[in-house]
Amino acid sequence: MKLRIESLDAEGRGVARNDEGKVVFVEGALPGELVEAEILRRKASFDLARTSVLLSAASGRRAPRCPHFGVCGGCATQHADARTQLAAKQRWLEDCLARLGKVKSETMLPIVYGEEWGYRQRARLSVRRVAKKGGVLVGFHERRSSYVADMRSCEVLPARISALLPALRELIEALSIRERLPQVEVALGESCDVLVLRILQPLTADDEARLRAFADSHGVSLWLQPGGPASAHPFHPVPAPPLDYVLPEFGVRLAFQPTDFTQVNHAVNRVLVARAVRLLDPRVGETVGDFFCGLGNFSLPLARLGARVLGLEGSTALIERARANAAGNGLADAVRFAAEDLFAIDALRLAQLGPLDKLVLDPPREGALEVVKALPEGWPRRIVYVSCDPATLARDAGILVHVKGFRLAAAGVVNMFPHTAHVESIALFERT
Repeated sequence: MKLRIESLDAEGRGVARNDEGKVVFVEGALPGELVEAEILRRKASFDLARTSVLLSAASGRRAPRCPHFGVCGGCATQHADARTQLAAKQRWLEDCLARLGKVKSETMLPIVYGEEWGYRQRARLSVRRVAKKGGVLVGFHERRSSYVADMRSCEVLPARISALLPALRELIEALSIRERLPQVEVALGESCDVLVLRILQPLTADDEARLRAFADSHGVSLWLQPGGPASAHPFHPVPAPPLDYVLPEFGVRLAFQPTDFTQVNHAVNRVLVARAVRLLDPRVGETVGDFFCGLGNFSLPLARLGARVLGLEGSTALIERARANAAGNGLADAVRFAAEDLFAIDALRLAQLGPLDKLVLDPPREGALEVVKALPEGWPRRIVYVSCDPATLARDAGILVHVKGFRLAAAGVVNMFPHTAHVESIALFERT
């Protein structure tokens, strides 16, 4: 079947229509290309396909850098150059705002971007032993599969971590619990690389010796996680070296645990925080809310500029670390952190917490629906909304603009995850 590709969808697939007008999502195709496509699955309202023959290539097509691209599901768009990837993300953001929120930004902000290779400071790698493939595999899942990709390197991990993958496979293959070690979490800081091994049964003395030798040889810190994320603890070396990242523009250093949520791209996060702070424009003495505050990624820079900050977060563990970060940066008196279920907040509870002059929202993919619904008429005057899902941002933007009396003054893409279809974005809302 010949198809002309119109755009990219939210998963990095080409979007086309067949002769009957039915939508077809085509893997491996880029906007403007003419392809011969093989149908993989038919649905009532759309078909799924993959490119079998490239008949006419887009100018933005390039050879993927990674030898595992196309099998590994970690990246979706390495076959597109940076300009094509960024244009697709901006179009997706604008389309979501218009289609789902019925809003249009008065200004589209310049895209925030950084290095496109070696940028991932966090990764969750799956582990599986497959005898016919030579033993233990460590990597991301294969595309459209629960199988683990047979990876020997990864171009989006820092080079030193990518080079560690073969040795990590050998290490786990030599352990007695190789069938009971399903995951390795990577968390990188300014001066420390941590690997968290998820273990489902105790280590033997020989296992422990091998792990210590590996950590010493490769200069990494190994942690063990026998249960949920809170069970993760240092194994070797002990005491564990500090894990942290810095926001140098604001003179802030944030410590974190390897299983805590942090942005995967520290360099882009620094630019994102600076842009969010500029858009919010905090003034000395103003009261600013930072909802879904996590470790204090926005709270502490805002406090550094003289605002009084209220940071709210559902996780009590993150709140404890946020308080410690405030104290460590000399900002304990300027920030108040509290645990709050922001997915269940209502107008009465929000009124008890306010009033707030300005507000930062940085929710997970579910968005901040209950927060925006609960906002009163009088405050805040300005909101900066950092989103990891354009669809929920658009939904919440519709409420803010059409119900709560805000205007969408500016919005833009933040390219936190190059070579994926993931769209991070930032939006500024102001009272009309």
